[in-house]
Amino acid sequence: MTFVVTENCIKCKFTDCVDVCPVDCFHEGPNFLVIDPNECIDCTLCEPECPANAIFAEDELPDNQEMFISLNAELAKQWPIITEVKTPLADADDWNGKPDKLKQLER
Repeated sequence: MTFVVTENCIKCKFTDCVDVCPVDCFHEGPNFLVIDPNECIDCTLCEPECPANAIFAEDELPDNQEMFISLNAELAKQWPIITEVKTPLADADDWNGKPDKLKQLER
């Protein structure tokens, strides 16, 4: 099992989760973070740190977020590792909690 970053991270990109990850499994895109499923050790540290509540254990994903399992795996291969906390996107608080953000994902 692994942890998965889901839709609510899009256009927010809070990085509190990165700071607690002991294996540096987060990867950063323009407006989204993903977890490399091959690196995640299932430590559970990142989930409670996410201000957007966008991280779930793979077996606890809401039904409408299951596509993010493959999306995290795909994008982790393309995007660089992020290991330090960064400032969230400027309008992160405005986007936090908004539905249907997948079309806003920048690759």
